[in-house]
Amino acid sequence: MFRTVLSLILWPIWFTFFAVTMILFFVLFTIVPKQHLNYFIRPISWAYCFFGGQWLVKENQPPNPDGQPYLYMFNHESMFDQFMVAAFIPHYVTAVGAIEQFRYPIWGYIMRTYGVIPIIRQNVKKAINSLSKAEEALNNGVSFLISPEGTRTLTGELNSFKKGPFHLAKNTGTTIIPVGIIGAYKAKQKNDWRLTPGKLITRFGQPIKQKEFENLSVEEIRDLVFDRIQHLIKPEGSS
Repeated sequence: MFRTVLSLILWPIWFTFFAVTMILFFVLFTIVPKQHLNYFIRPISWAYCFFGGQWLVKENQPPNPDGQPYLYMFNHESMFDQFMVAAFIPHYVTAVGAIEQFRYPIWGYIMRTYGVIPIIRQNVKKAINSLSKAEEALNNGVSFLISPEGTRTLTGELNSFKKGPFHLAKNTGTTIIPVGIIGAYKAKQKNDWRLTPGKLITRFGQPIKQKEFENLSVEEIRDLVFDRIQHLIKPEGSS
């Protein structure tokens, strides 16, 4: 009952802030160069978590922007995940997003303008085409956020990883940054509209550079990153 009442209070606040930022982004994205947008996106991403009843903190430092491009790979727990990572990345970074998100008029426009690449997961041929566009962007020095699980976990456990993101890493030699998302599943589960206020932790792992995976198969790179992220999200003190 407490969660229900609190959620009824928080959601209107969150959506009001979201609507205001959509107008702000609509303006900013037309006048501010992409490489400078992170100055606005970082505090706004933090605020998205805050107005959802969450206190967002960072553990470990993100990589130096000079080493770009990067593939930031994170576990996918809830609607807060992308905000949890974007709040701490000190440079322009875009993403691959489900095609459904682009069907919302203002939100879809903002995503396309920002450089997010739509992907149709159910269509293998079109999904490969989307990843080819991401590969081209990586080769041009653009960093990406991507969740190897593809969709949000329904149990809180780390799901198996798709191979697509690791083909990207293999083909481009892009440095992989494993990121552990902690607390987001408890904050907002996929099949529950209610919010649970609490603490969100973004934990950046050590970069995995090309020399570490250039002789590995795509499957071996996938397993390596899975193990790194699994280690990052382990409760403290567990073996």
